[in-house]
Order: sequence, then structure tokens, then C-alpha cells
Amino acid sequence: MERGVRVSEDGWVELVLRSTRVITPEGTRAASVAVAAGKITAVLAYDAEVPEGARLEDFGDDVLLPGLVDTHVHVNDPGRTEWEGFWTATRAAAAGGITTLIDMPLNSLPPTTTVDNLRTKKDVAASKAHIDVGFWGGALPDNVKDLRPLHDAGVFGFKAFLSPSGVDEFPELDQEQLAQSLAEIAGFGGLLIVHAEDPHHLAAAPQKGGQKYADFLASRPRDAEDTAIENLIAQARRLNARVHVLHLSSSDALPLIAAAKAEGVRITVETCPHYLTLTAEEVPDGASEFKCCPPIREAANQDLLWQALADGTIDCVVTDHSPSTADLKTDDFATAWGGISGLQLSLAAIWTEARTRGYGLEDVVRWMSTSTARLAGLDDRKGAIEAGRDADFAVLAPDETFTVDPAELQHRNRVTAYAGKTLSGVVKSTWLRGQRIVADGEFTEPTGQLLTRHS
Repeated sequence: MERGVRVSEDGWVELVLRSTRVITPEGTRAASVAVAAGKITAVLAYDAEVPEGARLEDFGDDVLLPGLVDTHVHVNDPGRTEWEGFWTATRAAAAGGITTLIDMPLNSLPPTTTVDNLRTKKDVAASKAHIDVGFWGGALPDNVKDLRPLHDAGVFGFKAFLSPSGVDEFPELDQEQLAQSLAEIAGFGGLLIVHAEDPHHLAAAPQKGGQKYADFLASRPRDAEDTAIENLIAQARRLNARVHVLHLSSSDALPLIAAAKAEGVRITVETCPHYLTLTAEEVPDGASEFKCCPPIREAANQDLLWQALADGTIDCVVTDHSPSTADLKTDDFATAWGGISGLQLSLAAIWTEARTRGYGLEDVVRWMSTSTARLAGLDDRKGAIEAGRDADFAVLAPDETFTVDPAELQHRNRVTAYAGKTLSGVVKSTWLRGQRIVADGEFTEPTGQLLTRHS
């Protein structure tokens, strides 16, 4: 490295991060990463000279990867902070190597469905964010007039449900309302992200309730997802609108999605760690920590989701972190809250399964950082280790293992479907804009920024 590499008129290299394994867009290599003013200024040879006055952090053989970007998180703050909050959620994220999250508009009170409500949420988050935080807006039957103002205020897109959301203040859209909202959003070039389950198929499915997971699984059939996605594709095609399918669990929908992409429909798709690492066959009766909607399905279904990740039909992996208080996780699958808490464990869970299936950390980074940053329009500053991006990093010991102890989790209610599982990949430290924010379980005070779509 040449001495005195400039990043601005008055800035010099302040920090050099070095590892024998740095994951860059060009692949994994030994490198030194120069940082100044919170940005990556250069990715250089491993043995590059450290400039005078710069601090060197040498991670040896631990892997330096870009901080993860999780675009699907329910923080629930304000209003349901007994479920979760910005302080605890962002600590859990940082502990798991996540440096940016986008908060979902529901489960907080008020929901993020007007500019005033967005302002309320930002006021609450500002002093509590250990990592960078952005916000999705919500599309409701009665707030079409609020969508453009929310877009102008910087939300990253709009969340809609096609079946009941589980909370009264966030009702679903019928097909006519979906068309109205999508036309409005397409008019200003926005993004609609959709919980795609068809309410008619759900209503027609057997609803037994009780402790048997098989009965719950039957109550959320694959055809509910498949039909909702088929209808969404038709609307997106008609309006040339940009849409994103949330938390895909049904592998039966994959041919529809692949065909739509090949046709040029502007559709992207995510899935979640629990669909990729847990199976219906292993869920004990009454164990509602495994309940989510759509549900965890069978092992054969899971294999096809992995294949779709590999071939690009599925674009990215996000947590859909959706916690609640422990008392809401009753042993009756019909009445228990549906949501899985996964922020702190998502990287390790995916890496553990990915390596057994022959995938590498470069694949994990693409699914959980690069593609998610692109989805949110943050790919000019997040999602890769290259010059000009924010200096957000996770340092991972990929071969170290740990057994999940709920007592060691940072999110507010320490209920987890991963309890007792042995996972590979220990996050040694997490860095936000060139500052170490957690190392070996010790956290700094919050330094996260509130992000907007156009900042």
C-alpha cells in the first residue's frame, strides 16, 4: 500500500483489516482491506505495507466477510416492545454478523403505514440501533394515498398480506386492492413485497388445531402459496411492476417463478433459514417454537429450495425474525403465535447446512449480503468488500462449532427452534463503518444509523 492513500481531501487510511481469507466479489483471497472515514478505500495484497498511523487488525485464518444485510425483521418497536425492541434486536443481529436490517411495518404500534407513523418509529429507533436500520412501509386496503408520501420519505418498499396478517391493525389486500396498490407503487417505481398465501385455499384447508404438527402443516397447504404467487405474477406482468415474494416455503411454486423470471417479469424471491435447515419430520408435537406461516415443510421440499437457491430461482435468504413473548408460544399450533426468532443464529444455521450440501461461504455471502443489499437498493454501499462500500464486516471462524443455548441469545424473548442444535461458524467480531461493535460477546454503545432509500 502506498503511504498516504487519500479517501477525501482531509482523510487518510485509519485502519487495515487483514486475513488469509477475505470474501470479495472476485472470490476469496488473502488480502488487506484499507478503511477510512467508515468506508473501504482499497482491497490490497495480503502483505501490503500498513501506512504510518493506521491501525492493523490481523484476523489470521478467520474469514473476513461483508456484514450481512437482513431485509426481513420484525422489531415490533414501539407498541409491542415486550415481544422485541430495537435495542435487543440489533444486538442479536450484531452478534450474528448482521450489520444492516430493514424493519417490517407491522407488529409495532403504530404500523408503518403513514409518514407520521414512520416518524414515530424512527424517533424510537434512533438511540437504540446497534446496527444500521431501514424501514419498509405497509400497503393496506385504505392507505393507497399514503404510499407515495412514504416512498418520498425513504421507505425501501411496501409490505402487503394476501391473507390475514395475525394482527388486526394490518389487514390483508384482496385482489382488487392489490391491483390498486400495485398500480400506485409501479407508478413511482417502487417495490411491493408480499406475504403470498391465498385466503380461499387457507379457508378450505382442514383446521383441526391442537398439538400435532402434521395437522398444522395441513392447515397451510402448498397450494395456498402457489395460487397467491401465480396471481401476483399475473398482476406484476400486467402492470410491469416490481414485486418480491416473501419467505417462500413451497417448492411447488418454483416452476412458476422460474418461468416468470425467464419471461422478464420483475419478480424476486426470498426464503429463510428455518425452511432450509429445519424439516417438518423433526418438529415435535406441541413445539410451537417451530410455528411460522407459511410453515416449515418436508425434507424433500427443502432439497428443492436449496436447488432453487443454487440456480438463482430464489434470490436471497433472510430471517423473518418474528418473536413474541413466551406465553404466546402455546402448545396448540392453532392459537400459538406464528414466528421464528433467528437473527443471531441465521449465519451459522445456513453455513452449517450449506457446507454439508457442498456450498461455500461465497454462496452464503451472495444469498445473505450481496443479494439482500441489491433488493433494498443498498448495493452501492452494502453487501460486498470493495472500495467505496461501507466498512461493514463480520469475522467468522467457520470451522468452530457451538451448541445453541437460549440463555446466550440477545433477542428479548429467548425462545428458539434451534435450541440444543450444534452449529458451525462462530462470529468473532462485527464491524460497522470501520468500528468494532461486538467482539466475544461484548458490545459497544449503539452507533447504528437510520437508513432511507435515497440516502
